[in-house]
Amino acid sequence: MAAQQLEDKLTCSICLELYKEPVTLLCGHNFCGACIRDWWGRRKKVCPECREPFPDCAELRRNVALSGVVEELRAMPGPGPGPGPDPGLGARCPRHGRPLELFCRTEGLCVCCVCTVRECRLHERVLLDAERRARENSACTLTSVISDKFSHLLQALERRRARALRDIDVAKTQAQEQAQQEKQRLQSHLEAMSLCDRRIRRLLEHLDDRTFLQESQQLVPPGPLGPLTLPQWDEDQQLGGLKESLSQLCALLLEEGAHPGVPAQAADLGSVESPGPLAPVLNPVCPLRRRLWQNYRNLTFDPVSANRHLYLSQQDQRVKHLLKPRGPDGPGSFELWQVQCAQSFQTGRHYWEVRASSHSVTLGVAYSELTRRRQGPHTDNIGRGPSSWGLCLQEDCTQAWHNGKAQRLPVVSGQLLGVDLDLASGCLTFYSLEPKTQPLHTFHAIFTQPLYPIFWLLEGRTLTLCHRPEATLPPGFQEEALGLS
Repeated sequence: MAAQQLEDKLTCSICLELYKEPVTLLCGHNFCGACIRDWWGRRKKVCPECREPFPDCAELRRNVALSGVVEELRAMPGPGPGPGPDPGLGARCPRHGRPLELFCRTEGLCVCCVCTVRECRLHERVLLDAERRARENSACTLTSVISDKFSHLLQALERRRARALRDIDVAKTQAQEQAQQEKQRLQSHLEAMSLCDRRIRRLLEHLDDRTFLQESQQLVPPGPLGPLTLPQWDEDQQLGGLKESLSQLCALLLEEGAHPGVPAQAADLGSVESPGPLAPVLNPVCPLRRRLWQNYRNLTFDPVSANRHLYLSQQDQRVKHLLKPRGPDGPGSFELWQVQCAQSFQTGRHYWEVRASSHSVTLGVAYSELTRRRQGPHTDNIGRGPSSWGLCLQEDCTQAWHNGKAQRLPVVSGQLLGVDLDLASGCLTFYSLEPKTQPLHTFHAIFTQPLYPIFWLLEGRTLTLCHRPEATLPPGFQEEALGLS
C-alpha cells in the first residue's frame, strides 16, 4: 500500500506514468522533461497545474534527487513497474503496470485507468463484471434464438414431409383408379370380341345358305378399342417442389460464412414451410441497421470487369480469387485483382452489405475513369487516387484510403460489412455489422460522376453481395441503377 501511494506521488500529471528524466518548474511542480516540452510546443509556456508563467529566459533542469527516488521505486519488487507483477494481486496492464479494471469494447481488450486516459479516451468502456454479464446475457439470448430457429425448422420439415407423403398417396390413388378404369374397359372389349368370335363360329357351322346369309347380315363386330390411357405418374412433378425446397435449405446451411444472426438468411428458413406460416422468429437487429435497410440495393458483379483470377458464381453475387487464371485479360477487365458492380449511382441514397470470408480485402466506390491497368507496385488502386474511395481490411489493421492517403482505423473483428452512400449530402460511410452495427469511417466529398461499387481481394478470399428479398429500387431509378439506355 505504501509503495502504491509513493508511486502516485511520483506520477507525471501529463502522461500519468512514473517520471522519466523529471524536471522542476519555478513554481515547484514536477513533470517528465519530454512531457512538459511537448505540452509547451502546443500551448502557452505555463505550468499545467497552477498556470504560473515560465520565463523564456529560464532553462529546464533535471531534478537529480527525484530521478534517484524514481529509479529506486522502479527497482522495488511488487505490483509496480518492476521486474514483474505480483500474481496474487490479479492481472495488470503490460504497458502501465496498473490493474486491469475496465474493458474497452472498441478495441476488445481489458485496459487499466491509464489506458482510458490515453489510448482509449474516446472508446466505449465498461467495468469487467458488466461486460461479462452482457456477454453471458448475449450468449443466453443467442442460444435461445438458435434453439427457436431449429425448433421451427424441424417443425417446418416435419410438415413438409407429411405434405409430401400425402401428395404421393393422392397421386398413387389417382394413378391406380386410372389403371383400374383402363383394365375394365379392356376386359369389356375382350368380352365383346369373344362373344363375336363365338357367333361367327356358330354361323360358319350352318350348312343352309339362306340362314347363313340372313344371320350374317345381323352380325355386328365390336368397334375399335382406341388407345389406352396411361396412369398419370410423373416423379419429377410429384417431387419437384420438395427437391427445390430441400435444395434451398442445403444451400442455406452450407453457404460459406453463414451466420445465424443474419436476418436475411434466417428469413429463408420459411422456404421449406408447408401451408400455414411459421411462427415469427425475432432477430436482434439494431434500429440503425433497420434504417439503413430502407435504402437497400441488391447488387451484382460485372463479369466483364473481373480480373482473370476472379471467378464469379451464384448469379454474379459471389466472387472468389483463385491462383489458376480463367484465361487472358479481356478488353474491359482489371489487370489488378479487382471487380466492380454492374450498377452505378449518381443521385439518391443507397446501402448494400458484403460478407468477406477473411481479411485482406478492400471495398469502396469509384468513378468509371478509374484505370484498369496496373500502375506501380500495388495490386489495387482503390483509394490510391482522387477518383476512388476505399476501406482496406487487413489482419492487424483497417485503413480508409482516398487520394493516396490512408487513415488508420480500429481492427474489424467481423466479416459482415455495410456501405451507405448518400449522394445528396456527399457522405460515404462504412459500417461493421458484427458483433454489432457501428460506423467505421465516413468520407465527405462532392461526387460529380456516377459511382460504381468496387472490390479487391487477395488469393483464396471470397466476397459475397448480400441480397434482401424486399430490397427495391426507388421510382425512376431502374434504368440508372442497371446501366440501361
